[in-house]
Amino acid sequence: MFSNMKIAQNPWGPVNPPDFLQAFDGGGVGGIAVLLNIILRTLIVVAGIYAVINLVIAGLAFISASGDPKRISDATAKIWQSLLGLLVAAGAFLIAAIIGEILYGNPGALLNIQYFTPQ
Repeated sequence: MFSNMKIAQNPWGPVNPPDFLQAFDGGGVGGIAVLLNIILRTLIVVAGIYAVINLVIAGLAFISASGDPKRISDATAKIWQSLLGLLVAAGAFLIAAIIGEILYGNPGALLNIQYFTPQ
């Protein structure tokens, strides 16, 4: 009954998954390493964005303090804390690159998590 039916061809061609998804091949260690790498980089970027937004808000609070010493000191403290947060977020990449260069001879070694298995 179904032997005479033709299977329709895909008019758009083959659909392949994106390159970053190819590492998730059945949940092996490769997928975990890629997932941890994505999470680490995302957290560092989010911390940097949060620090910049906090810096802008603290600057606006400093401008709108109108000479009130309490509000000025609070805004100044928040500005310094935001700058420290930016320094920590940027320094995380720098420290990881320095340690990767010292230990592995590759500045991206700690930022691109790799694992080695016996052959």
